[in-house]
Amino acid sequence: MPHSHHSHSGQFCKHATGTLEQVVEEAIRQGFEVYGLTEHVPRYRQVDLYPEEEHLTIDDLAHQFDAFLAEAHRLKVKYATQIQLLVGLESESITELDLEGLDGILKRSAGHIDYVVGSIHHVRGTPIDFDFATYQKALSSFQCDNESEIQEAFLQAYFDAQYDLIQRFKPEVIGHFDLCRLYCPQLRFSDFPEVWKKIERNVRCAVDYGALFEINAAAFRKKWDTAYPGADIVSVIQEYGGRFALSDDSHGPHAVGLNYHRLPQYLRSVGISELWYLKASATPNVAGRNIQAVQLDGDCLTHKFWRGKMDEVTMS
Repeated sequence: MPHSHHSHSGQFCKHATGTLEQVVEEAIRQGFEVYGLTEHVPRYRQVDLYPEEEHLTIDDLAHQFDAFLAEAHRLKVKYATQIQLLVGLESESITELDLEGLDGILKRSAGHIDYVVGSIHHVRGTPIDFDFATYQKALSSFQCDNESEIQEAFLQAYFDAQYDLIQRFKPEVIGHFDLCRLYCPQLRFSDFPEVWKKIERNVRCAVDYGALFEINAAAFRKKWDTAYPGADIVSVIQEYGGRFALSDDSHGPHAVGLNYHRLPQYLRSVGISELWYLKASATPNVAGRNIQAVQLDGDCLTHKFWRGKMDEVTMS
């Protein structure tokens, strides 16, 4: 059951490429059986727009998200015999406005949003994954005595925001858990005991209500040697009985399934032998959404899909 729970398109995300339909068509071509469409929710302050969105307004973002939902459901019906499409969203947590906005979207669009990918992209209102200079700006917002204390304060703020999101919305998928170390992948959270406590708290909270933690292949294209999350976070999730699902976090058809050929080796190296995926359910989950996690049968890494991914690499 090849799957991904996290994707974007240039049609509805200005730093991505291609149309949503092109993304779906590429997922079908590659043999995905379950594919999640999860554009970003709108943001609510003009200052939070990215440079490529400078020609847009806050109202434009809201209309863009509504258009995404309509198009995603059209594609879900059109391609129903070829692929199981799930219609979700990826959260933002910049200020309280974003959390209130997400709450409003989920209430207004009940029945039209299958699930939530719970992600944090900002600390103290500053993007942490846009570029290195902006990440440094986020760090510099903390006035501490030395670099280590700044790093610790930054990490604590990130994981506190993540905890708030997890508690409040119970996202079915926890997105790129350790994005906070995007620009320093060798950073060891265990060097910061208070940060480590917050990580364990967040994992326990998500495990308690049944979240899936994504193994996100996008980290490979960010020059990591691992997927998100790194092995240390995987170990904590395993310790508390957490469950894993796959995501490509594609930003256009060119990135559908990108670096999936590297996932089997990583999964084996960290001892992940079970994978889960989301499936529509007649019974609402704890968050009130009609979706449930289903475990893949047997050895998921022997599926013919993976042989195809290795063949693609050999021929490239």
